Amino acid sequence: MEQLSVLDAGFLQVEDSDPRISLAIGSVTVLEGPPPGFDELADSLAQRLARAPRLRQAVRTHPLDLEPPHWVDVPDLDLGHHLRHVALPAPGSDTELFALVSDIIERRLDRDYPLWECWVVEGLAEGRWALIIKLHHCIADGVSATAMMAAFSDDGELDSFATQLPDAHSPDAPADAGPLSRISLNPLDWGKAVWELSSGAADLAAQTVRGTLGIVGDIVRPTSGNSLNGPVGSLRRYRAARVSIDDIRAIGRAFDATFNDVALAAVTHGYRQVLLHRGETPRHDSLRTLIPVSVRDTAALHTPDNRVSLMLPLLPVDEPTPLAQLKALRLRMRRAKSNGQRQAGANVVGAANRFLPFPLTAWTVRAVSRLPQRNVTGLATNVPGPRQPVRMFGRRVLTMLPIPPLALRLRVGIAMLSYTDQLTFGILADYDSSPDLEVLVDGIESAIAGLAELARRA
Repeated sequence: MEQLSVLDAGFLQVEDSDPRISLAIGSVTVLEGPPPGFDELADSLAQRLARAPRLRQAVRTHPLDLEPPHWVDVPDLDLGHHLRHVALPAPGSDTELFALVSDIIERRLDRDYPLWECWVVEGLAEGRWALIIKLHHCIADGVSATAMMAAFSDDGELDSFATQLPDAHSPDAPADAGPLSRISLNPLDWGKAVWELSSGAADLAAQTVRGTLGIVGDIVRPTSGNSLNGPVGSLRRYRAARVSIDDIRAIGRAFDATFNDVALAAVTHGYRQVLLHRGETPRHDSLRTLIPVSVRDTAALHTPDNRVSLMLPLLPVDEPTPLAQLKALRLRMRRAKSNGQRQAGANVVGAANRFLPFPLTAWTVRAVSRLPQRNVTGLATNVPGPRQPVRMFGRRVLTMLPIPPLALRLRVGIAMLSYTDQLTFGILADYDSSPDLEVLVDGIESAIAGLAELARRA
């Protein structure tokens, strides 16, 4: 019996804390036409599901969380519970598509069945069609969910940017065996090995404590409140911003910034424009943002689970220009990475899995997630997508758009997904409190355009 980890189960528990949220994540894949016949597509999908066994499993929980939830096989999977077929109203533009995405993602998945849906959408402009994939966050994080999409591709593989992630190759990646792997069979070397092990354990403990204190301090430290944090309803709005990956790389080279620094600077500018549009003053502590960080080793790219830590930097929305925001953000992100937050989150979750009784962790998550947190205001996550063009069901994939989750009083979430030469910012927001998402989209796109022009002049 395969059990869910503390982190995987936590997404179920957080969802239980608020009946108005759904902790599903998803993607929109737009393909060239014409679409295949629905019966043909259903038959092909049934065959391809063998490549993703998790999609043929349901989750089962236990009363009072006395044991961790576990996965059970569904031998006779009925695609009628998972596969949907709809058509957009004319003219089939982004407006109609995004309205459908909003309607689909806001509904909770039925836990009696495997926790995913696939929507076949016809009627897009220019003869295109789309697949909207929706799955529960307890199944996978963004990196492993993207890898699972290989089940739907014609060749069964996706050449992902994830293979280039520094997190997957860093010395402190989870799969690194550390000093244990370097112990010699020569007894004369054992004293040195024991010293290295004890030193490494001390360093790890100090790093974990430092990072944990940083995370706790960021969560409890008061911020100047704004309209981006507050209760959410059950309805959602979805929008997307699109920028060139070549522009982001050129900006990074010109201003000594990482890819993520540039992307987050664009997000910062977008949030600043929203606050100004709402008549609010962007302050230095206005926007503490939850940034999930992958701690997944490349060897585990195709393992369906969640392997993430977090950082909680303040985005510099008080800076007036995208360039000033980028320079400030570059320093803040380096500082956040150096204080051990990334390692602390992964180490704490790992320790909880190994040493704490599951009921204790589950009850704690349920209790804490019901408290009205007010200090974290934004969510920004970057998911590496395919580097090369992909074909699905015999058709070329034109673009991919990510769909982030919303929970814990966060009214706007942003997920970034790279595909070939384009980075797409998928934005999901609470319907009632976020009628102005176009301001956020324009802010993101204009920030990259302006920085790219400055980079060309540099």
